[in-house]
Amino acid sequence: MKSWIILGLAIIAEVIGTSALKASAGFSKLWPSLIVVVSYGIAFYFLSLTLKTIPVGIAYAVWAGLGIVLISLAGWLFFEQKLDFASIIGMGLIVAGVIVINLFSNTNVH
Repeated sequence: MKSWIILGLAIIAEVIGTSALKASAGFSKLWPSLIVVVSYGIAFYFLSLTLKTIPVGIAYAVWAGLGIVLISLAGWLFFEQKLDFASIIGMGLIVAGVIVINLFSNTNVH
């Protein structure tokens, strides 16, 4: 369970970093650029910790899937980016895939 919490923190840090990446305007703004570097450092550190107990394929599938959904929501909330019906259905399928992995995969946490 602890590994999943750490993976969640890694995902949150990655979403913060990616949101700041948009705000950095191509690394031309200092504070958002610093947030990118620090957030990605934290994200990869926490991801590396989870790989001690969660198989890399599973950890990366959860990381990527939830990261896509959360950054899409952040873009919608903070950058007024539109989400159409197809993108919402696609993200729902991603979330469903993450749920299937966590509920039914035999390759879960060691």
